[in-house]
Amino acid sequence: MSTSGPPATDHDAPIYIDTSRASIARVYDAFLNGKDNYEIDREVVRRVRQVAPEAAQLAFDNRDFLIRATRFIAQQTGIRQYLDLGSGLPTAENTHQVAQRIRPDSTVVYVDNDPVVLAHGRALLEENDQTHFVAGDIFEPERILENETVRRHLDFSEPIALFQMGTIHHYDGEREPADIMAAYIDALPSGSIVGVSHFFDPETTEHSALARRLEEVFLHSPMGTGLFRTGPRIQAMFPGLEMIEPGVTLCARWWPDGPRLRPLDQVQYCIVGGLGRKP
Repeated sequence: MSTSGPPATDHDAPIYIDTSRASIARVYDAFLNGKDNYEIDREVVRRVRQVAPEAAQLAFDNRDFLIRATRFIAQQTGIRQYLDLGSGLPTAENTHQVAQRIRPDSTVVYVDNDPVVLAHGRALLEENDQTHFVAGDIFEPERILENETVRRHLDFSEPIALFQMGTIHHYDGEREPADIMAAYIDALPSGSIVGVSHFFDPETTEHSALARRLEEVFLHSPMGTGLFRTGPRIQAMFPGLEMIEPGVTLCARWWPDGPRLRPLDQVQYCIVGGLGRKP
């Protein structure tokens, strides 16, 4: 999706999109300098930037981690099918674009239930006959795994790459996030790879206070979600998996594309990611 042109106004919104409430997908879009967001979403961005002016780096680090993880899987494994949970709004370098550039026969199934994604993103994500879109709640694994489109286009007898990138930190329901991930992982065949990125409380004197301030802003913003969980709770989201080196680490430090020429911004210590392989 093009990010040129001015951001959307409330008057541009289809009547079935509630512009009185911030959308997770639209807030990410605003952080990534996209145009499919409204004033209520930009208000979240403004509030977060009051706490950390460089906060957009959270979104960029998350997106860059997704790109590098997809590239790694496409180049280094035999996996050619992906289940991307929480597609968000299309930007440059979506999962299918990265994977299919390297392995043209790769199949990607995206899942999202955000109205703006359904309105604007579906057609752009389904740009060829090997990319597909499912409208569903990514935190209900049993429903997603039995979805007709998922079952028709993904072969569960062969390894699958499953992504929860920048998504599960927005879950605050009664079910444990580790249980949600376990339900997905149990359904995957041997050799599958699971990728998760997550807002992070490093539990250090230097960075934990920022993580807690950011969480407070997210939770009390018009978006209302965004939990900064600790390392053990994030690691628990890879039950029974063999972690691929370097394990769960800062997104900015997971196999970067080149040497780091400047120090990390403080906010970059507050988002981590990792890949695990099912034995």
